[in-house]
Amino acid sequence: MELEKKRVLIIMKICVVVYVLMVILCCGVEGWTGEIHGRVVCDVCKDSSIGPEDHVLEGAEVAILCLTKSGEVLNYQAFTNAKGTYTVAETMPESERWDVCLARPINSYHNECTHHSNANKNVKFTYMPPSGYSHTVRPFLYHPTNVPMYC
Repeated sequence: MELEKKRVLIIMKICVVVYVLMVILCCGVEGWTGEIHGRVVCDVCKDSSIGPEDHVLEGAEVAILCLTKSGEVLNYQAFTNAKGTYTVAETMPESERWDVCLARPINSYHNECTHHSNANKNVKFTYMPPSGYSHTVRPFLYHPTNVPMYC
């Protein structure tokens, strides 16, 4: 029984030392957090502008590729929520933060609005916001197969 108590005490001391070392090592790296978000909309009248007749697309797929300051390529996949918005966020060391990104729509799973508009096919941008801020990508537009008569 006494031997078991000594074993537990030694394991606890090792865990404390490992935890302290992890905290010391992690504090030496400055973290950076970024966020990219946008919307996907059904351009009902195919007029390339968002109006009252248009509606957001839930479940649309968007790909975002980012090149980091260290030269690494990161590939993200996002789907829109019920409000038609998608978000990609990442936390990483400052030295590896996003530098240049490309956002592009992949697919709309809406029954009637599946044709992508060529207006905003690919959006390339330099990620300038400081840590903790976000970049908004202009909306991606999809068109319906048949335009309603009221357009």
